[in-house]
Amino acid sequence: MELTFGDVQETALIPLAIKASETARSNARIIDLKAKEIIDALGVDVSKYDPFLSHEGVVARTILYRNELKRLISKYPDALCINLGCGFDDKFLQVDNGKITWFDVDLPDQIEKRRKVYSDRDRCTMLDGSALDGEWTRKLPKREMTIVVMEGVLEYFSKDQVKTCINMLCDSFEHGYLLAELHSPFLEKNGSHHDAVKHTNASFGWGTKSGREYLDLEPRMSLVSETNYNEEMKKYSIRGKLFAIVGKNINNRLAVFKW
Repeated sequence: MELTFGDVQETALIPLAIKASETARSNARIIDLKAKEIIDALGVDVSKYDPFLSHEGVVARTILYRNELKRLISKYPDALCINLGCGFDDKFLQVDNGKITWFDVDLPDQIEKRRKVYSDRDRCTMLDGSALDGEWTRKLPKREMTIVVMEGVLEYFSKDQVKTCINMLCDSFEHGYLLAELHSPFLEKNGSHHDAVKHTNASFGWGTKSGREYLDLEPRMSLVSETNYNEEMKKYSIRGKLFAIVGKNINNRLAVFKW
């Protein structure tokens, strides 16, 4: 593997470190061998990116995204699936049904780094593209249904950037679903205290109390569901259950939109 520590953005190190450490556990709730391979190859201490709450949050969102993707893919087995802002994430391996067409899309410099770790596979292709510009969508095949995944992306966007992004998606694809990670206004204002992100130079963007706030920016969309990560986190530990109470309106959510 040609990847070096400088190739990985700090925000990408958080889910990689967590998925790697969870994979190494004897009772692992998620398995991501590629994440472990990347972290092992980097050969640096990434423990600061793996505190308890962030660890549980990443595990929870991985499970929630996987389950929702599988549900949608079972309903639309020939869907066009796009992991927009993919980083080093490999959801295709988790949910492939042998029929879907999948594109991992990110900015050119990130795709260049991703190619040091991944190769294109049958029905799974890497592609340069921005969440704020739909030019890349013209290269994609047409499908009756498109499923777009944006995990750990929109939370760093301003309100105007969110609007640009979701307007672009509705303009580019006639019918689709968007699986989006949303965060709260509290986190927007207090992101410098986030247990993992505080170790990076990143800052959180527009926070919402509900995914319904997105509908004011893009009336073609409807909100199908919204699930707080606490719903998954509270299943595994006393601390998770307590945080689900005290952090009821703080934790991130998986919102599913349809247009």
